[in-house]
Amino acid sequence: MKVTKLASTLFVTWACAGVALAAPSSAQQPATPTPASARHVPQAPAGPVADAAEAASADGAPLPPPSSAAQHLYAAAKNDILQVRSLLKSGRTQSSVGSGFLIGTSNLVLTNYHVVSQFALDPDTYVGEWVDTSGQRGNVELLAVDVLHDLAVLRVNRSGTGFFKMPDQLARLTQGQYLYSMGNPLDLGFAISEGAYNGVITRSFYDQLMFTGPINSGMSGGPSVTADGSVAGVNVSKRLDGELVSFLVPARYAQDLLKQVEAQQKAPTDFTAVVAGQLLAHQSAMVNQLLSSPLSLKPMGPYQVPVRESEQMRCWGRSNVKADKPFSVDDASCAMETAIFVSGSLQTGQIAIRHQFLRSTGLDKARFAQLSSTSFKNEHFGSNRDARLTGPNCTESFVKNKTLPLRAVLCVRAYRKFNGLYDFALLTASTDQGLMSLQSRLDARGVSYDNGMRLTRVFLDSLALAPAPAAKKGGAK
Repeated sequence: MKVTKLASTLFVTWACAGVALAAPSSAQQPATPTPASARHVPQAPAGPVADAAEAASADGAPLPPPSSAAQHLYAAAKNDILQVRSLLKSGRTQSSVGSGFLIGTSNLVLTNYHVVSQFALDPDTYVGEWVDTSGQRGNVELLAVDVLHDLAVLRVNRSGTGFFKMPDQLARLTQGQYLYSMGNPLDLGFAISEGAYNGVITRSFYDQLMFTGPINSGMSGGPSVTADGSVAGVNVSKRLDGELVSFLVPARYAQDLLKQVEAQQKAPTDFTAVVAGQLLAHQSAMVNQLLSSPLSLKPMGPYQVPVRESEQMRCWGRSNVKADKPFSVDDASCAMETAIFVSGSLQTGQIAIRHQFLRSTGLDKARFAQLSSTSFKNEHFGSNRDARLTGPNCTESFVKNKTLPLRAVLCVRAYRKFNGLYDFALLTASTDQGLMSLQSRLDARGVSYDNGMRLTRVFLDSLALAPAPAAKKGGAK
């Protein structure tokens, strides 16, 4: 069957060179996070802050030259900025690169989870390495990860100078305040970029800070600091469909992870199990939030369809009514704005809804039945050859909820590496009309089996015929 893409693709690149590329979709679709790769560039020698003016952005534009304030900050901080690399154990070939920074005078390095995801999930194949601005290098030890906020803590065999501190009382930020982000863009050399803090983004399930400044691939995990050097956040991603729209992980989440490291006696031996536990916690919160109130019902032809509109989930609609077509199609879709990055080939923890109302304007019942049946069959539920998930286990039946007879297909796929997580897909088609059809789909990615069943039951029960118009009062006089 053809692939019908339910959740659209967000024009977001995680700022870590070497992550797989996904093509962006229409700018008028709701957003879901998708990593993009930077082109691989041969390693350049680590250079001074002037490298910022030479480091090309993903679209070829150079970073602006740093101000005197930026130069002062970089000069004071450069000994504590590191590049974090993921290498193939066999041959020590570089697979991906990001950035990190030493905390205080300790040997702890803060970075993004997605920078270390390869050697966190597959330590038999990948190993981590750090490189500093002077070219010194060494191995890293992974101590903790926070996949939900995209953070990780490493231990290295050198100590910081004390420049980057994570105090109990973090810096208060104001709209328009200048921030300075540091890292190694596109593996070209260490650099600093200037921008402004522009508030907290609430469309993500977890808060992020908007940084109006350039963050390029390879700068993931680097620090973003105020003019006095206080850590405001950690570089994480940027929008590809905007100008200088970048995002930071708030410093408070990093503060929490560092406290966890301080309290633990030894590092976990199986980070796959750690990630699985965090994803299970996320899906529970996600489903509870989605179902904390009844789904909204929107009219589509003679039907009512369930949607959810919130800060984390946006809805879009379109119609393709054309004079030269003997049928019309109305679409309504809702998708969460973000997903959880697990690996370069897997993002999860997301819910999407789509409704499609087909109506004949010139087809007889037989030809319309063929059209709607073909549309139903074009849906795709995954492959048996997927290394991340099992093949789809699907059941099909004809059911009737309170008001509407439906043909329903439910498909479930299990995650191969993360016990207890599943992808659910529910596809339905109305069977009460000969010249019109409502086809709906719910996708829940990275949920427990119980929560998947809970979501599909609520969705199925919410599809309905629209109530008949109320009769006008009064009669002939």
